Amino acid sequence: MTPDAPKTKLSRLIELAEKGEEVVITRSGRPVARFEPIPGSSRTFLDTNILLYGDDLAHVAKQQRALELILEHKARHTGVVSLQVLQEYFVNATRKLGLDPGLVRQKVETYCRFDVVEPVAADILAAIDFHRLHRISYWDALVLHSARKAGCRVLLSEDMQHGQEFDGVKIINPFL
Repeated sequence: MTPDAPKTKLSRLIELAEKGEEVVITRSGRPVARFEPIPGSSRTFLDTNILLYGDDLAHVAKQQRALELILEHKARHTGVVSLQVLQEYFVNATRKLGLDPGLVRQKVETYCRFDVVEPVAADILAAIDFHRLHRISYWDALVLHSARKAGCRVLLSEDMQHGQEFDGVKIINPFL
C-alpha cells in the first residue's frame, strides 16, 4: 500500500458523503465511524414512487422508509420534486391507492414545500434528447433531466437501475 492510499480511500468516502450517501466504516463487522452529508449540502430528487410508498399501507416496510426519507429531506431542506412527480403522485394515489382526492390534494400542497422543478419547453426537448441518447423512457428522462437541472446529485427511485449514473445524477433505490 502506498503512503497516499489511505488518503485516497478517505477522499473517496468523503465524495460518497458529498453525493448524499451515508458511509459507515466497520471493523470486524462492527461500525466504528460514519460520514453523512451536512444538512443542506446535498439536494436529492424524490421520484413519484417515494411519495406513493409514503401512503401505501400494503407495503409497510417501504412505507416506513419512504416516510423517513420524506421527513428527512423536508427537515434538511434538501428535497426536490418536479411538477411531473406531483402530477403522477396525484393520479396514482387516487387511482391505484384509492385515496380521497381532497386528501391527496393536501399532500400535494405539502410536497410543494420541497423545491419544485417546473419544466419549460426547452426541458421537454432536452428530455427527448436524453431519451434518445440513453434509450430510457421519456418520462424517466424528464425526471433525470429535472434532477440534473435542480443540481441534484442523487435521484431516489425504485423505477430505475440502482447505482446507475447519468450526467452526474446517481440513481439510488432506497428500498434495497
